[in-house]
Amino acid sequence: MHPILNVAIMAAREAGEIITRYLDNIDRLTVEEKSKNNFVSEVDKLAEQAIIRTIRKYYPDHQVLAEESGRQASKSEVEWIIDPLDGTTNYLHQFPQFSVSIAVKEKGRLMHAVVFDPVRDEMFHATRGSGARLNNRRIRVSEQKNIKHALLATGFPYYEFDYIDAYLASFKHFMLNTAGIRRAGSAALDLAYVAAGRVDGYWEFNLKPWDIAAGILLVQEAGGLCTDFSGGENMLESGNVLACTPKLMKDMAQTLAQTIPSELRK
Repeated sequence: MHPILNVAIMAAREAGEIITRYLDNIDRLTVEEKSKNNFVSEVDKLAEQAIIRTIRKYYPDHQVLAEESGRQASKSEVEWIIDPLDGTTNYLHQFPQFSVSIAVKEKGRLMHAVVFDPVRDEMFHATRGSGARLNNRRIRVSEQKNIKHALLATGFPYYEFDYIDAYLASFKHFMLNTAGIRRAGSAALDLAYVAAGRVDGYWEFNLKPWDIAAGILLVQEAGGLCTDFSGGENMLESGNVLACTPKLMKDMAQTLAQTIPSELRK
């Protein structure tokens, strides 16, 4: 295992311990509303601090981009992208679908990824060129070939609704033409589930880099495809991501092209 990935796994476990420790005392947490329906708890902050502390112990000069504390720039060409608790709303309701997401870019390219589900003790991880694993077991995307039999995942808009009509158009089409759609509430886990073959595809609008960076690499290393809504690789910048098994890419991409205006697919 690559040393950087080993540190990422260590950091994710430390954050996971903090997250589970407070799970039975949600009512005692200090919670702030950053914007409408966009919450941050003291657990988010404590978990993020633990991750950064672990990174700094081994790699004090690396750059860090974290959801709560922002960017810590340096001259290093290595950048850690951190979401300490993806699915905060779920967590605050004790709905057991949330995760720790850590990705590492080198010279602008995603190289390492960890998504950790502390409730199920599931550690998804990948290093570019070495495949994707779940608790050290190799994982692959599904072999689903038919969109009619596909189970998809998505995320609903919850605090920015400017594109809700376009989203609902794509949702309606997929709802009528697939085996079903799931909305569990953690983008990082949705992507990890694509990588593990638990769902066949996933799409979502307007996400942040820390939501999807690790999951994108997991899907790619598990044999899947990830694009933005225009078929490019601008996912981290646009926040729009389509991830699926290769045989479904054509159908899913066509649906998004037909239901989403071109200005929203950039």
